[in-house]
Amino acid sequence: MTTRTEFPFALTEIENIWVPMPDGTRLAGRLWLPEGAGKVPLILEYLPYRKRDGTRARDEKMHRYLARHGYACLRLDIRGTGDSEGVITDEYSVQEQLDGVDAIDWLSRQDWCDGQVAMIGISWGGFNGLQIAARQPPALKTIITVGSTDDRYATDIHWVGGCLSKDNFDWSSTMFASQDLPPDPAIVGEAWREMWQERMKANEPWILTWLNHQSRDAYWQQGSVCEDFSRVTIPVYAVSGWADNYSESVPRLLAGLSGPRLGLIGPWAHSFPHDVTVEPAIGWLQEVLRWCDHWLKGQDTGIMAEPMLRAWMQDPVSPRTCYTERPGRWVGEDQWPSPRIVPQRMALGDNSRLGGAGQGTASICSPLWVGLAAGEVGRYGDDAEWATDQREDDGGSLVFVTAPLPEPLEILGAPQLHLRFASDKRRALVSVRAGAGPRPDGNRDCRSG
Repeated sequence: MTTRTEFPFALTEIENIWVPMPDGTRLAGRLWLPEGAGKVPLILEYLPYRKRDGTRARDEKMHRYLARHGYACLRLDIRGTGDSEGVITDEYSVQEQLDGVDAIDWLSRQDWCDGQVAMIGISWGGFNGLQIAARQPPALKTIITVGSTDDRYATDIHWVGGCLSKDNFDWSSTMFASQDLPPDPAIVGEAWREMWQERMKANEPWILTWLNHQSRDAYWQQGSVCEDFSRVTIPVYAVSGWADNYSESVPRLLAGLSGPRLGLIGPWAHSFPHDVTVEPAIGWLQEVLRWCDHWLKGQDTGIMAEPMLRAWMQDPVSPRTCYTERPGRWVGEDQWPSPRIVPQRMALGDNSRLGGAGQGTASICSPLWVGLAAGEVGRYGDDAEWATDQREDDGGSLVFVTAPLPEPLEILGAPQLHLRFASDKRRALVSVRAGAGPRPDGNRDCRSG
């Protein structure tokens, strides 16, 4: 244990605490406490990425800051990961969620906690925040979910819209390697070797499970809160970035949930908004404080008087394999779906025209190379992950264009396409992308969010 003396609260860091589960398994957590604050709310982050070494540098930025401002913060390793006991056999399991419910109950009753818990997390920690909220543990008062999704099947990394993603293989390999790592003997003592062997014995590539569920069955419905939004009743702050493949979930959550909620979409890739690869960053930790102070401390921070959805309206840019900054401006909508957004219906007409009243017909069998210019499905903001000039892909696709637009058109939300089609093969895949065509001056007419 070490003690810090930094404003506004001195900080006590406890390298490891054990959180007991009903079956005797212990979960390992790293705890930050504000000294002299009395009983305070707890902000919980619940991940499999090894709090002792895997996320340590990142945790220092976020949890120290929040703890200095009067919150207890806990970074908890999921069962079978990091220094926690037991084994893990898949992502977002029922066991993981039940452990989270039990951990929240136990933590809320500690002598440093005032009985209130919030969950915060990006990606995995954003997923299980939503999933645990749907199980309604009484002490869980709010969640902040970043870079996650309400729909495990259609908008995660496995079967994107029903199509097999290469991230299915990448992610399975990443977690297969990660799960062969031992716990730290400095934390778990002499049991480390037995725990390590138990993990290796249970470790199988998760893709073997995922490939056995190629349609939207009960496996994917479990943990997809879109199956019953009414189960999530506490306040939700949903956050993502346009360059993150999870951005579509933010408007869906705003539309589907009925409790207090806010949405924020920036230009970012898969990152917290204060630690970005795509600028501009924001003072995200200050925003977290405003949210938590409102819902956990009853302070009037003004955050719920702001628009329900705030989004970065991106200016047009030339295609590149990586962006470190996207120009644009912030826009806000007080409701979502917004009554100020007027849908425009455009038929796929004859002669590759988009618009009018025609019912166009066309046929195509695209070459297998179509889509190579579309970039990664799951983007982390690194070089070579972004869509490049896609005119070559256009050459192997059906393309429908409008007449020249008389003025710029801004789009906020996700385009929808209704198709009636037939295939002469037993199975077929359809992939659709929307974009802006060039004006005579070479610029583009569409700004998209």
